[in-house]
Amino acid sequence: MTRHLLALLALLCLAFVTLVGQEATPSTTIPTVKIKSVTGDMVNTAEITQHTGPVIVSFWATWCKPCIQELQTYHGLFDEWKTKYGAKLIAVSIDDSRNAQKVAPFIKSRNWQYDVLLDINQDFKRAMNVNNVPHTFIIMNGKVVFSHAAYTPGDEEELEELLKKLSGKE
Repeated sequence: MTRHLLALLALLCLAFVTLVGQEATPSTTIPTVKIKSVTGDMVNTAEITQHTGPVIVSFWATWCKPCIQELQTYHGLFDEWKTKYGAKLIAVSIDDSRNAQKVAPFIKSRNWQYDVLLDINQDFKRAMNVNNVPHTFIIMNGKVVFSHAAYTPGDEEELEELLKKLSGKE
């Protein structure tokens, strides 16, 4: 009986590790989804990463306190990241159609100076395999090189180290 229980436990652990590994593995390229910018322009998501430096894509929502904390932190660092590492930041709101009209005044009140896109139907979110917000990706040359879900103060330091490495400024 004990041997069977241990075998079952080992099998469950293996299944869990396999699932976690798959979830943490980022996709290799950015999918093509058409969403709107906060100004109302249609944007092809596959084109947002056509940038010479690293592109930070952060999925967020106006109702998500950790998302706001993360993006506010990025706001304080963005000018430096842009200058030092050539980084671009795109915040993708997953607010639904009822809350989407709140996004523009929300970002204006915080003076966020980076691109904001509206993923009202959450098509881009699903295509990127995002389960929870905040979820941040770093894309370089059209490929996902980093993926991180959740936010804890200090995560931006890990992000900056990767930006340094990607830009060759180590």
